[in-house]
Amino acid sequence: MANMGSRKHLKRYKAPKTWPIHKKEETWTTKSSAGPHALDKSIPLVMVLREILGVAKNTREAKIILNNGDVLVDGTPRKDHRFPVGFMDIISIPKINKNFRLLQDEKGRLVLKDIDEKDSTFKLASIEDKTTIKGGKTQLNLHDGRNVIVDDATEYNTSDVLLLNIPDQKISDSIKFEEGSIGLITGGKHTGEYGIIREINITKSSKANTVLMDTEDGTFITLADYVFVVGNDKPVISLLGDD
Repeated sequence: MANMGSRKHLKRYKAPKTWPIHKKEETWTTKSSAGPHALDKSIPLVMVLREILGVAKNTREAKIILNNGDVLVDGTPRKDHRFPVGFMDIISIPKINKNFRLLQDEKGRLVLKDIDEKDSTFKLASIEDKTTIKGGKTQLNLHDGRNVIVDDATEYNTSDVLLLNIPDQKISDSIKFEEGSIGLITGGKHTGEYGIIREINITKSSKANTVLMDTEDGTFITLADYVFVVGNDKPVISLLGDD
């Protein structure tokens, strides 16, 4: 039984800082299953229903809701209460006509943004790597664990962001990681802020590439890996703080 607990539960004080929970109220919390997102970059689906939305009072109620197929993640019904949902995932509950996008607040915590029906028909996924596969095609490895195969590799670069239709996951458009694009900061002290990419500094050493960001509150430099592009002239999604 001890081993089962170590796999399915996590002591609250050890929970990632990204989880929106009170760590001192109880001893244990649910641990995410292995899945498309890393532990510190996702939260278990039961936590969304129980702690964040309050549509379930406890784990038992959350399991009933999920087993009925009432909750969709990126357009697919998910019945595992420990399924990890992460940054930019779309959570839909058709029975109550609610849709949400998972974002990060200024403290780095994963939070839900209430979105409309149109906004829930696509998700954003950043390209982390490109791999050439059999037949000369290219596999794009995305931040949410999925892979997309494309014929024309020159059209996409690392750090570009794809717009994927829901539920078929087909590419409808892309956002270039380039100067002038709008970037959302996902790490460091500016997490949750967004602004215009003014300059991309590519280093030829082991040091990380950096980006000069221009926001309403001023200009700052952050790591290129922390910048998730969300639009060209304006964001293609509604962000935290938007009405």
